Amino acid sequence: MENQELSKNPQDKYPKPPFPRQEQEVPGNEDQLKPKADHGEHSYKGSGKLIGKKAVITGGDSGIGRAVAIAFAREGADVLISYLDDAEDHDAESTAELVEDCGRKAILFKGDLRDEDNCKALVAKAVESFGRIDILVNNAAFQMGRQTLREIPSEEWRKTFDTNITAMFYLCKAAEPHMEPGSSIINTTSINAYSPNLQLLPYAATKGAIQNFTANLSQLLLKDKKGIRVNAVAPGPIWTPLITSTMPEPEYFGADTPMGRPGQPVEVAVAYVFLASDEASYIAGATIPVTGGRIAI
Repeated sequence: MENQELSKNPQDKYPKPPFPRQEQEVPGNEDQLKPKADHGEHSYKGSGKLIGKKAVITGGDSGIGRAVAIAFAREGADVLISYLDDAEDHDAESTAELVEDCGRKAILFKGDLRDEDNCKALVAKAVESFGRIDILVNNAAFQMGRQTLREIPSEEWRKTFDTNITAMFYLCKAAEPHMEPGSSIINTTSINAYSPNLQLLPYAATKGAIQNFTANLSQLLLKDKKGIRVNAVAPGPIWTPLITSTMPEPEYFGADTPMGRPGQPVEVAVAYVFLASDEASYIAGATIPVTGGRIAI
């Protein structure tokens, strides 16, 4: 992968399908991913865009969340990393070490964000540790690939909505009183909000809801003179453990993009850095697509 990263052609920068056949238990972990994902461990170089900022990242243990945590730390931010349960301990601890290697503070919070009390506790821990919240990244998500409507358990539908959109509402509501003017909320939506995958009906529906929630909340907070910008990032197919643990035939994942490959988490992280920075001070209610050329309109 290191040689491929030297390529100036974005289509050849990272590995292309087919990948080795693989299957993981949900939620998956980084160590079993083949090929390994690039979260910016060796490739992301900071330039001081977020010096002194205090950030909360849900789903920060692996995948896109890990890449955002690394990028934020290298830009000068302290980071609270939220994750679900014991199965993710190793990935979360590894991410925290990467943040601390940058000389920044890393706080771990383990808990199910479908529970509003856990969301309140997460915010309280961030405020206790940092004094405030400057950046809230709502990134935690659940998905499961299903071939037909009849295969989708009703409980799985509820779990997907409670994880992906209801928890986002809980966190924004709890965090907003602790966010000063100039703060930023960044939500993770998806290419599925524009072009839904037939195998991801519940997940795609939540991502459409996140798109609307982002636009609406942005207007609400600006109308109330809060000075908090709300935006979203819409990733396309990104190579993470969630893919190998929830999708059929992950060895061909991303092959249908114009780039001909899935994106790497570090390629998405730069969008979060930009939206969190003062350089994006006139951007609110917007969504940045990072989709490998798939059209998001």
